[in-house]
Amino acid sequence: MSITAADKARVMKEFATKDGDTGSPEVQVAILTSRINTLTEHFKTHKKDNHGRRGLLKMVAQRRKLLDYLKGKEEARYQDLIKKLGIRR
Repeated sequence: MSITAADKARVMKEFATKDGDTGSPEVQVAILTSRINTLTEHFKTHKKDNHGRRGLLKMVAQRRKLLDYLKGKEEARYQDLIKKLGIRR
């Protein structure tokens, strides 16, 4: 249920704040969002996968924490990120 290395590299390149950036909150949130979207599709066909659902909930919580951190640090970066990812309508 994970994303491929090529997808992860594409996401890192798209959301990186500088060359070689893999740890900024923007990149971490983007990778988590990609994984969450993949798992959401998985659960449409595998409704009884409760162990996987627990992992999904942990990822959502981690993304929420990172977004809260980013919002507290720099509101403009937070707004740009959620607009790019299409979350928080």
